[in-house]
Amino acid sequence: MNFALQNTLELLLIIGLGLLLQKKVAKQDLKGVKVIILSVALPAVIFVALLKIKLDSSLLIFPLLALAFNLVMLLASKYLLNSSVSKEENSKRRTIMMLMPSLAPGLSCFPFIAIYLGDDSVALAALADVGNKIFVLILLYMVAMHWYQKRALKDLQTSTSNKLKGLGLALIKEPINMVIIVGLLLLSFGFNLESLPGFLQNTALSIKVIMTPLILLFIGMAVRIKSGEFGLILSLLIRRAGITFCLSAIFILLFPGLAAPLVLLIIVFPQSSCSFWPFAHMSAISAMEEEDKQDKPTFDINFAVNILALSLPFSTMLAIGIFSFSDFFINPAILLLIGFGMITVSFIPYLIEKVKKSKERELSGQFNTYAGIDNHSQTSEDN
Repeated sequence: MNFALQNTLELLLIIGLGLLLQKKVAKQDLKGVKVIILSVALPAVIFVALLKIKLDSSLLIFPLLALAFNLVMLLASKYLLNSSVSKEENSKRRTIMMLMPSLAPGLSCFPFIAIYLGDDSVALAALADVGNKIFVLILLYMVAMHWYQKRALKDLQTSTSNKLKGLGLALIKEPINMVIIVGLLLLSFGFNLESLPGFLQNTALSIKVIMTPLILLFIGMAVRIKSGEFGLILSLLIRRAGITFCLSAIFILLFPGLAAPLVLLIIVFPQSSCSFWPFAHMSAISAMEEEDKQDKPTFDINFAVNILALSLPFSTMLAIGIFSFSDFFINPAILLLIGFGMITVSFIPYLIEKVKKSKERELSGQFNTYAGIDNHSQTSEDN
């Protein structure tokens, strides 16, 4: 059996087991599983991967590229993704701009990179995630507070400054970032994985093994998608994926001759699911607005929850699909066609809805015209 297909079937089987466990695992219990993944298993994988690479100043390009991608997607969210949402629904439009440019590669991307591409690519992805973390933790918080302060009933400049300091500390204290800092320091002093004492090597390697099955089980157990806004959110995620494919294709065309694993990393990493951090910022602002008795909230929290719920399984299936048919996706011309195709398809439900509303307005106008004629005739007869 083909290696990629065999890996894909194995991954889907573990996700399927997670789905079967949904009824046995309470929703609040999943928080504990997530903590183990993000604080123990994933840092171990990144630590091992980092200590296997050779430190080079050129590696700084990865966090810078991720940050540039985030900023481009922020603009795309404003002008392309928001075009499907009514201009009157400002809270939804702001929510889209907060969530859609963000990335959460830890749960939706890293396990598949580890399986299909190996530890070297995981290390590069971890470095890229540093740029993404700066965007979601600091820049998006500043954007959210800017919107809130424009609409707030009281000035909160001091608390904003304190909050930014807190976010800076959170960025450093996060286990994944701590591991990256320690790993880079060890590399800068000439250490690698083999230089470490045997018990440290074995501990890191033992913990590393549990990451992929644990994340896949978590994905299966966590998928609980609410209906109602399913169609709108799915179309937004398809459009986001299409824009991302186009950006990846343009970069690959600008820098031909890249190795196949690096090309796949450039394609898959930006397809990660939406991050939880912007949701945390929005929730904090929502709490402040309740105290201010703000009748028109800055963000639509329920809409944000539904986006996060659908984003993780969508990105997971996308990553598995890309790696399963890597020879197909690695071609930038095909990637551009797929990207434009997904963007076009994502607008179809919006256009159909617009045509329906236009026809309804026409029929309503005709009905009102006829009703006006009848009323005029009736008034004439009465006179």
